[in-house]
Amino acid sequence: MSETTEVAATAQTGAVVSGGSASLWGDAWRDLCRRVTFWVAVVILAFMGLLAAFPSLFTSVGPNGGCDVRQAKLRPKSWNPFAGGDHPFGTDTHGCDYWAQIVHGTRAPIIVGFLVTGIALVLAITLGSLSGYYGRLLDAFLSRLTDVFFGLPLLLGALVILTAFPSHGVFTESFVLGLLWWPTMTRLMRGQVLSVRDADYVQAARLLGARDLRIVVRHILPNAVAPVFVYAMLNVGVVIGYEATLDYLGVGLQYPTVSWGLQLSQAQEIFTDYPYLLIYPAVFLTATVLSFLLLGDAVRDALDPKLR
Repeated sequence: MSETTEVAATAQTGAVVSGGSASLWGDAWRDLCRRVTFWVAVVILAFMGLLAAFPSLFTSVGPNGGCDVRQAKLRPKSWNPFAGGDHPFGTDTHGCDYWAQIVHGTRAPIIVGFLVTGIALVLAITLGSLSGYYGRLLDAFLSRLTDVFFGLPLLLGALVILTAFPSHGVFTESFVLGLLWWPTMTRLMRGQVLSVRDADYVQAARLLGARDLRIVVRHILPNAVAPVFVYAMLNVGVVIGYEATLDYLGVGLQYPTVSWGLQLSQAQEIFTDYPYLLIYPAVFLTATVLSFLLLGDAVRDALDPKLR
């Protein structure tokens, strides 16, 4: 190997290792690049992200815009969405262009999915780190608090809490789901912190006089948080599924907000006569949830040396 192409990585012992990078994330990225399922999931999620962020690129009609009740429940001319026409996906029960409604319905579930995951992740990293690092009474208190939330079924808890709010907007739904979503990730974070808090490099930092905050942030978290991030990535799709379920049951987002769950709810009673009203949003919802699960599985496998 020539000197211009040789890459040197310094090991913990101070020796120089020639060859490819020994970085865990670098090895994981190279493994991901070889996985077809990873790229399929990335392409689908990139498309969904564009729908959510820039709906005007795909439709000139606004949410709940251009509706004509005289054209309500107009069936699509073809099941081929690329067949063209004024309404390639037909119209809904209010005479709105269904393709435009599906495009605008992408934003709410994706925002809720990431907000809920972000809230739960922040709580899990904070509480799990405190519980695992300090232990004793604090660990006992946080463990019992986690048990209490584990005993409350997530969907039932969300149903009970959301019915008490006068309005069920995106942020209200995200806040409620986030407060109920953190226990599993917190347990995972606590276990990871417990596995590394007595490592030699942590003990060395203590002997050198490093404060607890610096030890946790600089030494423990970088070596403990990866599995929690992977689990969070896996659960974005699951959260989107729960969001659609709450909308479907009528306690989630409300009109005039547009979401796939609301579209499924409106289509349930007329599915036999107008199946396209349920099939189109169901396909988009399923593709999004499945893509997040495939992406999370691929990242998890790539970060686990035992599965390589």
